[in-house]
Amino acid sequence: MQAAEPPLPVVAGEGAWLVLADGRRMFDGISSWWVNLHGHAHPAIARAVADQAARLEHVIFAGFAHEPAARLAAELARLAPGGLSRVFYSDDGSTAVEVAMKMAVQAWRHRGEARRTLFVALEGAYHGDTFGAMAAGAQPVFHGAFADLLCEVRRVPVPGGGRSVEACVAALESVLEREAGRIAAVLVEPIVQGAGGMRIHPPEFLAEVRAATARRGIFLVADEVFTGFGRTGRMFACEHAGVVPDLICLSKGLTGGFLPLAATLASEEIYAEFLAEDRARAFFHGHSYTGNPVACAAALASLRLFEQERSLERVAGLERLFARRLARLAALPGVAATRGLGGLAVAELAPASEPGYLDPRGPRVARALAERGIFVRPLGDVVYLLPPYCATDAECDAVFDALEEVLPGVAGVAQRG
Repeated sequence: MQAAEPPLPVVAGEGAWLVLADGRRMFDGISSWWVNLHGHAHPAIARAVADQAARLEHVIFAGFAHEPAARLAAELARLAPGGLSRVFYSDDGSTAVEVAMKMAVQAWRHRGEARRTLFVALEGAYHGDTFGAMAAGAQPVFHGAFADLLCEVRRVPVPGGGRSVEACVAALESVLEREAGRIAAVLVEPIVQGAGGMRIHPPEFLAEVRAATARRGIFLVADEVFTGFGRTGRMFACEHAGVVPDLICLSKGLTGGFLPLAATLASEEIYAEFLAEDRARAFFHGHSYTGNPVACAAALASLRLFEQERSLERVAGLERLFARRLARLAALPGVAATRGLGGLAVAELAPASEPGYLDPRGPRVARALAERGIFVRPLGDVVYLLPPYCATDAECDAVFDALEEVLPGVAGVAQRG
């Protein structure tokens, strides 16, 4: 808090814009930490929230059920990669991952394989800030203080930086062979690693990870908390590789940015491991607001908008615009690389004395853009744009214009010519 900028008081949201108390407007360039899909205060979702709150705001989800949760579970099962037919509700992305990890371990215990407590995850991963999710992640800046409290995880490399898909898959195969009989699950952020630097992997890598785990009967957990609901151009990133994981974790955009809600979808195979007369085999996880009806109503309204507003078509349009503008950013000296997929655009700055998340150029870029009415939150030396789908071409072009103006002076990049 001592080093943080004073918080900006927000009084309203309108589409892709935030309205401050002094009347200024700021373009929400990262969808309020990736949760907002269709725009702030979208009237269709707002009406669904109000209507549901007037009927039933909440009820314990143990021994009771209600229509919004049942309808949403059915819709998620319909939309998700085939075979993920069971839905477990929780409250945020980190917990969705925690739930998946616990399900994997307990399912193996029910099979009599109590040694399977080891997880395999990717280098540079980020899965959240609860203890299991921290263990699966690989972000010492965020989680280093808790390293001696975390469960055991093996890391495998990801393609990029001179590492081929084949080399990374070979490394994974080696870990799977070496730790045979101990692995509970492999966790991946499919196609795009978010907080770890917005790194994009080729679909072939994900397909090979699925093949390697399937051959050995090891559960694959797909953390689609960031990538789900159209961010990569498909409803779920696993679709890029035609992959069906055993567990998929959803949150962030699930309610269109209105309310906290998460879901962990599981295969029938995993669900069956918890069916027994013995109540001790139950999956003992839950919280007071599990399956909240108002949040479920918001999620259903958000999913309807995908068809009504042709959201995936809009994401495809954003991808084309971003590709054109990223090519111009890539020509700036000091920009090491650019990349994009779906509604995501990324500019990575050339290495500095303090690379990574703590690179001071990130906050400098954020301040300079804030002065121009644009809100972003760079990941250190990685500057990215991830606006709501309602953002217009003109609004996005204006953001890129500002980036071309800001990066040379603020990020230590000297403009060519």
